[in-house]
Amino acid sequence: MTRRPFIAGNWKMNTRRQTAIELVRQLLNGLNQDVRTEVAVCPPNPYLTVVADLVAGSPIELGAQNLYPAGDGAYTGEVHAGMLTDVGCRFVILGHSERRQYFAETDAFVAEKLQSALAGNLVPIVCVGETLEQRQADQTDEVVRAQILGSLEGLDEVRAAGIVIAYEPVWAIGTGLTATPEQAEAVHQLIRKLLGELFTPEVAAQIRIQYGGSVKADNAAQLLSQPNIDGALVGGASLKAADFLAIIAAAEATLA
Repeated sequence: MTRRPFIAGNWKMNTRRQTAIELVRQLLNGLNQDVRTEVAVCPPNPYLTVVADLVAGSPIELGAQNLYPAGDGAYTGEVHAGMLTDVGCRFVILGHSERRQYFAETDAFVAEKLQSALAGNLVPIVCVGETLEQRQADQTDEVVRAQILGSLEGLDEVRAAGIVIAYEPVWAIGTGLTATPEQAEAVHQLIRKLLGELFTPEVAAQIRIQYGGSVKADNAAQLLSQPNIDGALVGGASLKAADFLAIIAAAEATLA
C-alpha cells in the first residue's frame, strides 16, 4: 500500500507574530501548489488564527501542539478540540515527549486526549519514543510497545486508520543526534507490527508513521526512503523555510 507522505512542522514555543507570518509566506512562495506530500505547520496557540488566514486555500494545513480532553469549562489556560477546529486546525500533536517529561503526561492521559481529538474531528499525531538511558539499556522495544498500547487504549480499528503515529526517540530531539535510517526503520517496523496486533494488518498498513528527532535537510532523504517511514515531525528545521522545503522535497522524491 502506498501511504501519502506527511511532513509536519512543530514550532514548539518559538516565533512571534511577525516571524510566523514571514515564515509562512516563504513556505507558500517556495511550495509547489501541486505538491503531493501532505504538509502541516503547528504554531503556538496565540498564532493559530494568524497562520490559518495565511494558509487558507493553500496546500499547507494547520495543526495545534496540544489540547485538553474536555469541553467548555473551568480549565484555565487550556484549549479543547472544538476551539482548535473553530480556528481551522486539522491536526493536533498529542503525547510529545516534552509534554510527557515537563508536564508528567501519562499514556492514559494521552489516550483521553486521543478520544477527544477524534470526537472533535481532529487528526491526532500521537508521539512515542524512548530516552537515551532506555535505549542504552536495550529497552526501546519495551518502552515503545507500552506507549503504543497505553496511548491508543480504547481506540477502535475504524478510527485507527486515520490517526498518525510519530516515533520520536527522545535522545534525538533537539540534540543534533539522529537515529540512523536503519535504527529508525527498525522501530517503525515494530510499531506497524504492534498496530497490526492491536487492530488488523490491513488497518496497520494504512496508518502513517512519521519520524521525528533532529530531522534536517541533509538527512531527510535517507530517512524517508525507508519503507515504514511515512514522513517527519520536524522541530528546529521547520523554523527555517529553506530547510523545511528541502525536507518536503525529499518526501516528494519518494513518490517519483
